Amino acid sequence: MKKLVFIGAGSMAEALISGIIENNLLSGDSLWVTNRQDKSRLQHLKQKYGVNTSYDFKELFDEADSVILAMKPKDAAIAVNEIKHFLSGRTLIISVLAGVPIATIENAAGKPLAVVRAMPNTSAAIGKSATAVSINSRVSESQRQLVEELFNTVGLTAFVEETQLDAVTGLSGSGPAYIYYLVEAMEKSAVEIGLDQQMAQELIVQTLIGAAEMVAKSSKTPKQLRLEVTSPGGTTEAGIGILEQHKVQQAFISCIKEAAAHSKKLGDNLSKEKLETRR
Repeated sequence: MKKLVFIGAGSMAEALISGIIENNLLSGDSLWVTNRQDKSRLQHLKQKYGVNTSYDFKELFDEADSVILAMKPKDAAIAVNEIKHFLSGRTLIISVLAGVPIATIENAAGKPLAVVRAMPNTSAAIGKSATAVSINSRVSESQRQLVEELFNTVGLTAFVEETQLDAVTGLSGSGPAYIYYLVEAMEKSAVEIGLDQQMAQELIVQTLIGAAEMVAKSSKTPKQLRLEVTSPGGTTEAGIGILEQHKVQQAFISCIKEAAAHSKKLGDNLSKEKLETRR
């Protein structure tokens, strides 16, 4: 790949740019970035990463191998419609837009294109994203390998059927927010039981890291690991009892299901809006 173009210059675009450069997948000279109108944001990326920036579509897309769609999901169809005349049959389109189906991008382009739909999460900013990827039938094996290399620069990459992406969005796409929500609760409880806030945060963070490593490296299931910590009549059992009393596990299950359903709803609405626009 000689030239990769980002349409959108937000936090996800920056995370990917940072990962690509830090892992030597491409240099800043091979990366081009644009957005709708925030020139100061483009200047920041140019100064920090040495990327190219431009509002000239002809300059942006000249000999571009791949294009990453990283604008707001609601602007996807409009953006693709604006750039479609600059895309050729060899251009790889990579979308990191939550809830936007591959078909919406294909329909907006109005021509056969290789399209990838990816669902990274915000942990991409520190190279720890869990990214699920789906591809259409026009994506070649070499393009597939390129996509895997690209998202591996910001974490773990897994290829799934597109029908599974809404579920992935609800699980790992939104997942970091659920963990932050849990940390908020743990911090509040720490203060209420008399612990220093900074010390409590350090303890909470290390506890989360340790638990995650145990799940990742142990051959035991999360349930087995939990039961090993939960001694009969002990403090952990007392705490877990309160969680069960408040149906916290079921609440998390419902949370993820609702997020996944909402992702599908957003995608359906975007597709509907595009169809209505074309009539």
